[in-house]
Amino acid sequence: MMSAKKKWSMLIAMAVVFGLVAGLVMFGVNTAANHIAGTGDAPSENDVVTDDTEDNSTASANISSAGTKTPVQVAKEAMPSVVTISTMSVEEMRNFLGGVAEYKVQGAGTGVIVGENDTELMIATNNHVVEGASTLSVGFIDNSTASAELKGADPDNDLAVIAVNRSDITDDTMSQLKIATVGDSDELELGEQVVAIGNALGYGQSVTVGWVSALNRDITLTDENGVAINSTGLIQTDAAINPGNSGGALLNMDGELVGINEAKTGTTPTGISVDNMGFAIPIDKAEDSLKELMSLPTRDKVDASHASALGIEGQSVTSDLTQLYGIPGGVIVASVVENGPADQAGIQKSDIITELDGRSVGNLEQLQNALQYYAAGETVDVVVQRLNGQSFEAQTVSVTLGAADAAG
Repeated sequence: MMSAKKKWSMLIAMAVVFGLVAGLVMFGVNTAANHIAGTGDAPSENDVVTDDTEDNSTASANISSAGTKTPVQVAKEAMPSVVTISTMSVEEMRNFLGGVAEYKVQGAGTGVIVGENDTELMIATNNHVVEGASTLSVGFIDNSTASAELKGADPDNDLAVIAVNRSDITDDTMSQLKIATVGDSDELELGEQVVAIGNALGYGQSVTVGWVSALNRDITLTDENGVAINSTGLIQTDAAINPGNSGGALLNMDGELVGINEAKTGTTPTGISVDNMGFAIPIDKAEDSLKELMSLPTRDKVDASHASALGIEGQSVTSDLTQLYGIPGGVIVASVVENGPADQAGIQKSDIITELDGRSVGNLEQLQNALQYYAAGETVDVVVQRLNGQSFEAQTVSVTLGAADAAG
């Protein structure tokens, strides 16, 4: 991922959340991260193989009857369902005097309109696009913008849904938007042509064309906390997935959404440079998760005066612990504040927190981010993995959150 945090390892350079422009407020330095991969080439009309007895008009008719569209047609029809996403987050950096200064990090990603209800327009994207963002802004096909809120996230599958209030979208803009037509990624075949649309480098919507290079690919992403995220069953494509394309649409030649673009790779673990290897989450794999996230209530971040706390000290479970000992990913409870919210709910030292109020928790930062949407005094269900003999068992406890200022 191209952010100042370097959130994802170079094993797989994220495609990216952030075609990122990082602003260091204290020093007034702006850094643009620009890693550009090559684009795939679409076949021209001259590439169509025809029988000697069949003229080109007949060949074109056969293509049309098969339901195949040109990349131009696919792009025109899909653009109204693809949005740009701009994020702002606040990071900390230690200065030369030993103090800590805050600086703002601006990022760019992509989303796909996948649903609506009476009050909201719902947009699918990657979790790594929106994770940790203090503000979210969405740009539509007519270049209008609106603020958005995180509706829900599934860090394990690198998926998230954000929502825009319909009242913040003009009637004219709404008339130009459309919900993406979902296809069947299980029907994809090697060598099939695909189109990728995304917010490359944060410059706005752009289109690349390529082919399905492989299916059922597995990759491992590692965040800055050492937590491994295994993305499995991915679509590999040589359509260029550039920084800022994360969360964008991978479309078949019927204009149907078959994948959510996630990552690219530029080097192997041994440092060998590679080209044209991008990855997308198949829509058939993502669909159930997205539907669940869309059903969650949309929450705003609470005011600092109402900030909440669980009453624990915790630490992220690293990928090394998961691989060596089979410990579930999440937040391991290092200690519990006596008579605090977690203690009163029955959470114990060495429990591993994996879920809060239906929202997956993969590491300490994700737990802290999730708590920003809940006020002190609210009661939430927390799923913990507790060691029972030689294995971990999931238990759900109800916790009435305490005040963050009281917890220190």
